[in-house]
Amino acid sequence: MDLFFYILPLLLIGLLFFLFNWLMGYRKGHIVLDLDDRYFDHRAYMLAIQEKLERDGHTVSYEGYSRFIIDGKRYLMLERNISMGGVPMQRTILKPIE
Repeated sequence: MDLFFYILPLLLIGLLFFLFNWLMGYRKGHIVLDLDDRYFDHRAYMLAIQEKLERDGHTVSYEGYSRFIIDGKRYLMLERNISMGGVPMQRTILKPIE
């Protein structure tokens, strides 16, 4: 019974770590961007993503409806707003489309 109380917290911590990484976009094939500015206008946000990727050496075109073609592959843009040290940060996750 005592062993159960030692293993359960470790399993819970591992599960929470896995869930956090999954939500933040750290998966194979995903592109994660943290831009310097916070964007409220969708058009300006899409242009900033495109410019950042082009500066990083990717070939990028915007299809509309939050969809990009990056280096010949199609991606869907997902936005996460997270708090880092009390300061809100806008995280961009580009998820590959099958």
